[in-house]
Amino acid sequence: MTDGIPIRPATPDDLREVTGLLAAQLAEHDIPIERADLEFAADAILRVPERGFVLLAVEGGAAVGVACVSYSWTVERGGRVAWLDELYVAPSLREHGIGNALLARAIAVAGAAGCRTVELEVETSHARAEHLYRRHGFADLPRRRWTRTLP
Repeated sequence: MTDGIPIRPATPDDLREVTGLLAAQLAEHDIPIERADLEFAADAILRVPERGFVLLAVEGGAAVGVACVSYSWTVERGGRVAWLDELYVAPSLREHGIGNALLARAIAVAGAAGCRTVELEVETSHARAEHLYRRHGFADLPRRRWTRTLP
């Protein structure tokens, strides 16, 4: 809990709230995604715990922050890895420790799930996020991430 705002695991019943927060996050960063694709992906994590987990920060019955984590298995890390896919707090509630608390809980849940590392990416222009991650012990890797969309 932070500033009286509880953080809890999301369930399939939270799909609408989770999707709403994730849509806001992606829109804020100009990342296009169809709402149906976003709902499909979020629902798949919520319904199959082996895929990852979602945490919600809730204030007054409304979801105001989300951490979405997916699992993968990598040779380089020697096993299960947690990928912090999204971390988002509603703009009006930023700077109240909610993102910090969501991140700390995500790290703890990933560790309890047997993950060897928690990995993430940060847009190069997002210095505030980099500061948060450094405070939690994350280090910048000397790599560039690449992607290829498949048909």
